Amino acid sequence: MAQKKQTFEQSMERLNVIVRELEKGEAPLSESLALFEEGTALIAACGKMLDEAEQKVVKLRKGADSAPVEEPFGAEEEQ
Repeated sequence: MAQKKQTFEQSMERLNVIVRELEKGEAPLSESLALFEEGTALIAACGKMLDEAEQKVVKLRKGADSAPVEEPFGAEEEQ
């Protein structure tokens, strides 16, 4: 069954629910394993979303004519 794509925030909320359930320690082993697998998949999806977001971030710096210049996120500053 295909899941609808969740937002980062929805995924993080679901991860919080999973963590609380697992911390209770009341779920049967099979359910705990299913929750763990779901959580692992959510972590991977969130990591991918964060990587994609990081690639879109740009850092502005002052150019030679005092106009802002866009640089890729994480670019080393020239000195």
